[in-house]
Amino acid sequence: MTDTRIGFIGLGNVGSKLAGNLLRQGVDLTVRDLNAAVVDSFVSRGAKRASSPRELAAAVDIVITCLPSPAASADVMERPDGVLAGLGAGKTWLEMSTTGSAEVRRLAAKVEALGATAMDCPVSGGCHRAATGNIAIFAGGSRAAFERVLPTLAILGRDILHTGPLGSASMLKVLTNYLCTVHLAALAEALTVARVAGLDLNMTYEGIRVSSGNSFVHETESQVILNGSRDINFTMDLVIKDVGLFDALAREHRVPLELSPLVLKIFQDGEHRYGAREHSPNIIRRLEEACGVKVLAPGFPAEMVDLEPAQRGAEVVPRGRGQAPAA
Repeated sequence: MTDTRIGFIGLGNVGSKLAGNLLRQGVDLTVRDLNAAVVDSFVSRGAKRASSPRELAAAVDIVITCLPSPAASADVMERPDGVLAGLGAGKTWLEMSTTGSAEVRRLAAKVEALGATAMDCPVSGGCHRAATGNIAIFAGGSRAAFERVLPTLAILGRDILHTGPLGSASMLKVLTNYLCTVHLAALAEALTVARVAGLDLNMTYEGIRVSSGNSFVHETESQVILNGSRDINFTMDLVIKDVGLFDALAREHRVPLELSPLVLKIFQDGEHRYGAREHSPNIIRRLEEACGVKVLAPGFPAEMVDLEPAQRGAEVVPRGRGQAPAA
């Protein structure tokens, strides 16, 4: 447990799970979200309420933002009653939203001009792992800043990777989200082919799981696809935002991609057909409709639950680097 006062802005699908971990550990927590009912639920469990981002930032040592888009983060930070208006020397801003590296650096410069510290700390692993504190956290910023916030990050997640300079964590996050999207699109095709070809889908799931075709996405999203709920707490618009960030990063560095534009086009079509807030695994519906089938199987859950015991977080040392400096 830490005696650091923490403010959390953004209690959505992931943010509410992360903030819940802080609350369960007895952290002095202040929260802010546009959804008053969610804020009320945190206050009823011991959190404090802030009437504005500025009020929250003024009252805490660390401000965490976990918001759905770069535009939302910029608004929360820069509005007249935003986070920047309440920050000062000695405070820290942790950006846990998925955003572009240039944008996080732009906002970080404003934070640092106030004498505060900024780090980009996006998470990866899904809502079910965020709920248990077993999610991964990428942290970009100075080594000294990383070591100062490591006790807080260790409450929020299990595998914590210091990625290097500010902005590096955001680049790594959009890369991993892009890979998740490619895996999801490929699994939609593989499972549909299996269904049309007459393979048993329960056997197909296990065959992929124990083989070289396995992935984290298969072990999670294939289950809710086969259940039919398709609910992984992620939507078409968020996929398009994330793949768009990856595509922009590649263009910035003049990498001639082929898969990324195609995957982006697939999900843009999915958004056009089914709506921006449709569950992202329901991208398989495009193929189900084309083939006149339903890709379903009995025995799979409607939503994912992390069955691994919650573990205290620790730094992951990249291979070939030896031991990390003591925190």
